[in-house]
Amino acid sequence: MDWTAIRLSIELALATLAILLPLALFTARWLAHTRIRGKAWIEGLLALPLVLPPTVIGYYLLVAMGGDAPLGRWFEGLTGRTLAFSFPGLVAASVLFNVPFAVQPMQRAFEAIPLEVQEAARCCGMSWRQALLRIELPLAWPGILSATMMSFAHTLGEFGVVLMVGGNIEGQTRTVAISIYDRVQAFDHAAAGAMSLLLLGISLVTIALSYGVAERLLRGRRAT
Repeated sequence: MDWTAIRLSIELALATLAILLPLALFTARWLAHTRIRGKAWIEGLLALPLVLPPTVIGYYLLVAMGGDAPLGRWFEGLTGRTLAFSFPGLVAASVLFNVPFAVQPMQRAFEAIPLEVQEAARCCGMSWRQALLRIELPLAWPGILSATMMSFAHTLGEFGVVLMVGGNIEGQTRTVAISIYDRVQAFDHAAAGAMSLLLLGISLVTIALSYGVAERLLRGRRAT
């Protein structure tokens, strides 16, 4: 059992959530409320990671993070390290390939809030910040919870983008999915099976908890 890779995967998932959730929250709320032309193109752009092969996403990210790209040069000048094949590069890639898993559930949750509720909040003199904290977030909580759990589970299991952007550096970029691949290549099926079972269990528990808590919240809302 490669505990170093498991720990790194959990750290990557938590770092991804810390950056992604606030950005996804305000993006989802804006998409739910806006009626601008071209909205479908914006939603399509954000949904691209769902349909593009991970190697394609990983390739473009690798190019963007390379030493010849502006982003890669900026990061190297700032830190003295390359962005590609590093943990910060993995976090940046993880945030991007998890965008649809975070934005879409939140957007649907905000869209489900009746317009009458939002208009009542404005009539009561609430600012957008007060309406968000006191009314919209409690009502959209099932979608936010689903986005959190799905992004966490997806980060743990991602392989293609992680391999392209981070490579396979022990203790830095070797996640549990990469470690499972290494064990299979080395014909260590016992270790690969144990880590696969652990990853399966974590993912199943995470998703089941997400559905269970969301259903309980919805039942409680209907009861009131």
